[in-house]
Amino acid sequence: MADEEQSGDRVGLSEASPHYHGHRDRLRARFREAGSDALTDYELLELVLFRALPRRDVKPLAKALIARFGSFAEVIAAPPRRLGEVPGLGESAITDLKIVQAAAQRIARGEVKRRTVLSSWSSVLDYCRTAMAFADKEQFRVLFLDKRNQLIADEVQQTGTVDHTPVYPREVVKRALELSATAVILVHNHPSGDPTPSRADIQMTQAILDVAKPLGIAVHDHIIVGKDGHASFKGLRLI
Repeated sequence: MADEEQSGDRVGLSEASPHYHGHRDRLRARFREAGSDALTDYELLELVLFRALPRRDVKPLAKALIARFGSFAEVIAAPPRRLGEVPGLGESAITDLKIVQAAAQRIARGEVKRRTVLSSWSSVLDYCRTAMAFADKEQFRVLFLDKRNQLIADEVQQTGTVDHTPVYPREVVKRALELSATAVILVHNHPSGDPTPSRADIQMTQAILDVAKPLGIAVHDHIIVGKDGHASFKGLRLI
């Protein structure tokens, strides 16, 4: 009888404190003491999933997400529709992932807005990659600058398909005039991952230059971002 009671006590303790609770505590402690660099992508993802899934061992799910999408950054940037295809990942967890993405973008944008854009070029590149590098469709974004090269506005002008975005040069310049911008930086992404400019990218950039220059609007650069890096038209001497 005593053995049965002790056995029952052990079962009760096991039910009250699942095996993954100790793992969660250890992972949180490692994050606090050693920082995010001490954690793998799937471990960092576990930390994000803990709150949305408090009664599950989320390690298998975190590993499955990394295996499917490739990296922590690609998981949080994945469209909700694709995240919803992963078994065990519900609406609450997807929302938490998108909150992390939004926070990362807001922080990166803040770094750009604090200083003149041209004096914080690495921050501009970081922001562009954070905002667009892992999107599954092409987006065309314009950073509008004032005469001191400070950011007035950052707007997505068009969203297209996996390999094409329609861009209307006159609409870009019209918006610059509405905002009293004196310069722009053009940005778009290549969902394929390869940021190499295409012939269509080069032709579209030249068309914007042709419309903008007579109106006194400078095109500082056209940046293409992808999972494999970025390409600068100015750096490639295409502008």
